[in-house]
Amino acid sequence: MFHTTIAGSLPKPAWLAEPEKLWPRWKFSGAELEQAKRDAALVWLKEQESAGIDIVCDGEQFRGHFVHGFLEHIDGIDWDLKTPMGIRDNRYTVDVPTVTAPVSRPRPVHAEEVRFMRAHTRNALKFTIPGPMTICDTLADAHYGRRADMAMAFADVLNQEVRELEAAGADVIQFDEPAFNVFGKDVREWGIAALERAAAGLKCKTAVHICYGYGIEANIRWKESLGTEWRQYEEIFPLLNASRIDQVSLECAGSHVPISLIAALPDKDLLIGAVAVAPGRIETPAEVAATLREALKHADAGRIFPCTNCGMAPLPRALALAKMKVLAEGAFVMRKEIAA
Repeated sequence: MFHTTIAGSLPKPAWLAEPEKLWPRWKFSGAELEQAKRDAALVWLKEQESAGIDIVCDGEQFRGHFVHGFLEHIDGIDWDLKTPMGIRDNRYTVDVPTVTAPVSRPRPVHAEEVRFMRAHTRNALKFTIPGPMTICDTLADAHYGRRADMAMAFADVLNQEVRELEAAGADVIQFDEPAFNVFGKDVREWGIAALERAAAGLKCKTAVHICYGYGIEANIRWKESLGTEWRQYEEIFPLLNASRIDQVSLECAGSHVPISLIAALPDKDLLIGAVAVAPGRIETPAEVAATLREALKHADAGRIFPCTNCGMAPLPRALALAKMKVLAEGAFVMRKEIAA
């Protein structure tokens, strides 16, 4: 019990790409870049194992960005036609590529990466991929006309991909859907349906990650505007509990999310964010254990998986490593406590 995992991304080593950035520039190209990505993924794999992380991942070292790293392999997107768009309901504005034709996946995107990771670890292996709603909140639409229609098209593309990732050795497929915390009406009307369509036919564990965003300035300012209680999860958790998704990853550490909201997920595994991802201090194992202990008031231990709140790509490498270690140490405290 209390098997640890992380939400997904880890910092790019300074020799691979610009450090501490969400949209870093690679420092290599061609075959050298592909080898450097494999080297970075292997470094972080072994760092996770050494830190005591039970369910490991590639740290998204093969991708420059958690969404665009997948999308750059998809046809139907014009990367030269940039459109200014307010991301996460205008939280911040980015010039994004534009969908100009039906989207399709001409070839596998990440399967070889999963095979590489599978060959180098005996741990359970998780692979993260952007969910349909978050993809639609990261691209401009000049073809479909309705965000729901574009989401369903991307769900079909994602489903082709994740079936191959499962076949390549992934034990958990996690869809990242931070947009779920922003567009509650859309989640009800088509977001859950698109997510289930993307995950259709998978036999491995499926997860959805819903957080309040990377620890960047725009997200930190938004969180400060949310008041003393963050109850966005309250609207979507009952919908997710009725879905076919197995696990829900949520943000709890250093936030104003009432952990009691997990009571609305009685049928799901819970990836409890017990480590914050904003720059600054490192939690103690006791603080991690306290977050997990609070979760135990509303869910049995067998359903609780200690996790990070979100990805750690923007953090300094040493800070991310230290946070993984305290996450594992806090989980160990809880295992001893439950066994006593």
